Amino acid sequence: MKYNILVVDDEKNIREGLAKLLEMEGHRSFPAADGREALQVLERGDVDLVVTDLKMPNLPGEELLRRAQAGSPGLPVIILTGHGTIESAVQAMKEGAYDYLTKPVDMGRLTLLVARALSEWEVKRQYREALQELQKRSQFSNIIGKSDAMRRIFEVVQLVSASKASVLITGDSGSGKEMIADAIHYNSERKDKPLIKVHCAALSESLLESELFGHERGSFTGAVARKRGRFELAHRGTIFLDEIGEVSTGVQIKLLRVLQDKIFERVGGEESIEVDCRVIAATNRDLKEAIRQGQFREDLYYRLNVVNIHLPPLRERKEDIPLLISSFLTEFAQPAGKRIEGLDAKARTALYNYSWPGNVRELRNCLESAVVMCRSSLISLEDLPPHIRTDADMNYVKLSLGGSLAEAERQIIRAELLAQSGNKTRAAEVLGIGRKTLHRKIQEYGLEG
Repeated sequence: MKYNILVVDDEKNIREGLAKLLEMEGHRSFPAADGREALQVLERGDVDLVVTDLKMPNLPGEELLRRAQAGSPGLPVIILTGHGTIESAVQAMKEGAYDYLTKPVDMGRLTLLVARALSEWEVKRQYREALQELQKRSQFSNIIGKSDAMRRIFEVVQLVSASKASVLITGDSGSGKEMIADAIHYNSERKDKPLIKVHCAALSESLLESELFGHERGSFTGAVARKRGRFELAHRGTIFLDEIGEVSTGVQIKLLRVLQDKIFERVGGEESIEVDCRVIAATNRDLKEAIRQGQFREDLYYRLNVVNIHLPPLRERKEDIPLLISSFLTEFAQPAGKRIEGLDAKARTALYNYSWPGNVRELRNCLESAVVMCRSSLISLEDLPPHIRTDADMNYVKLSLGGSLAEAERQIIRAELLAQSGNKTRAAEVLGIGRKTLHRKIQEYGLEG
């Protein structure tokens, strides 16, 4: 792996010689003639290791060490020193330096020291990233929503995470069921154990049975070795069964036994295997209707549905759309090398009025496409996919029958604020109400932000 190494020495020959050696080892080197020049390189980021002399003009190595450690805790710094300043180098190690070498530098020893320091730095970096990911998941920051419906779901997830109960997550395709499963696992006592995911609809009955429970060697054509199933792999952790409504009756019977007795046998095997894993299932089907049609076992349904979490479709929580848009623009703009500040009024209104049959997944794909097509700092209606442009009608707000009058008022006010780019005075004029009344209703309906 190629790393970025900052080489700091006021002696040109030493500086260039070290830089060349490190480049021959496959790294990128950034030479600096003194501490101040080195700080400018550090401020740009992406430095994995510093090799620096102690005695330099402008800014000595000791001060460079302190500033490097402050800006990037744990960053390895190797000190170069003459025989007359070994005591200072030892003191630098007490203050956080990785190690020191005396001049003239033993290039072979330097190469080994650099490799060891970078190896330890990589392990620490991976640990930090894993910890950040774990914290990110456990804090729900990967699930975006401030609507009442989503807040209630967050509360249920917090409660159910502390238990061992099976959970059935229902909702339309693309509504975020897998993210809820992630949140439950990473907020539970099992968060340090495996989270194993199985897409049940993607496999035939025989393959799914083998995937879930494993098989013995020779149990069927192609079974050349024993294979552990997903339930075994999920022992002491969590197994997520996505699209559980597509599972055949035969596999349903085996699933019921695992849920009831915590044991199963591999395909072609006789040994009973005991397993301890939390089961989370998800479906976009109406399982009660599937039960009436004889397609899903009622006893399995009740075993899975100890706690039910229903994710509403995006069209029923439109107040979350601005948050989702902001998150997706941040996600896609930087990799595309674009600076996008947001959407113009027509584009915002079109996205708000659209019914989103594909839910959050469709919105995400729409924004990714819009970022690609955008030619300015604002996404316009013309940048959106054709079916959304066709569906957009700026003179109407689409309301679902069966909703309350308050909900209709909330949607109309929200749409008008979007159309007026957040200008409350203009929105109040168009709506025919006073600005103070509008402000009160904005607070009442939670339309701020």
